[in-house]
Amino acid sequence: MKQRHSLIAVVLTFNEARHMRECLACLGFADQVLVLDSFSTDGTPELAEDAGARVEQRRFRDYADQRNYALDILRDETAHVLFVDADERVSPELASEIQGALSARPDLPGWRIPRHNLIFGRLTLHAGWYPDYQTRLLGTGVARYERDQPVHELVQLDGEPGTLEQPLLHYNYDSLQQFLDKQRDYSERAAGMRHARNEQASIRDLLSLPLHHFRWRFFTLQGYRDGWHGLRLCALMAWYEFRTIRRLRSLARQGVIGTSRP
Repeated sequence: MKQRHSLIAVVLTFNEARHMRECLACLGFADQVLVLDSFSTDGTPELAEDAGARVEQRRFRDYADQRNYALDILRDETAHVLFVDADERVSPELASEIQGALSARPDLPGWRIPRHNLIFGRLTLHAGWYPDYQTRLLGTGVARYERDQPVHELVQLDGEPGTLEQPLLHYNYDSLQQFLDKQRDYSERAAGMRHARNEQASIRDLLSLPLHHFRWRFFTLQGYRDGWHGLRLCALMAWYEFRTIRRLRSLARQGVIGTSRP
């Protein structure tokens, strides 16, 4: 009988060729790396295979669905799964902590990992961007992603998770244009999800909620401590909230649910 692995790292990809080598290079501590690709056209699967990763391709519906699929196919192969995005890196310190956690408490259903977000090349520690815990180290058979949360997906565990100390490094948003493009996609998904739950938004919400969001990030979450960088990020996230509410109102008028894309 084939021996069951302790840990398989999983990377979801769609046209992530520029990140592949560095991302996979930091996952050597895992017993195996699975790249679950959504039919990339930029050579991502080939780069992953050249780096020694196992590659499978599957049509993308949403992030929760894709992660649940990985958990399903790996359930009999490994005790634990570590989800890492292509633009994230596992430091040697985090890798060592993960190995220690799996050895010391293999009974836990999962672990939360703090994340350092580098936005426009700058480490961002305020405005809600840190500790930015991600529950990514999961026991197979005891973890499931919520199907009604396709974006910024949430995981349900059979028990309480542990918490690691070393951060996952997230090279997030290289440029303003990339930020705007991603937030446009996220706002479409978020509006579609809220419309599916029959949420409503008024003209007043269109104005008041983005303002409230800015004040919350800039003052309550101390975005001001990051200076001009923090001010810009808080304003951009308020704009994201505005786009989401505007799209939600548009969907309500049309009577349809927005579509997703990888």
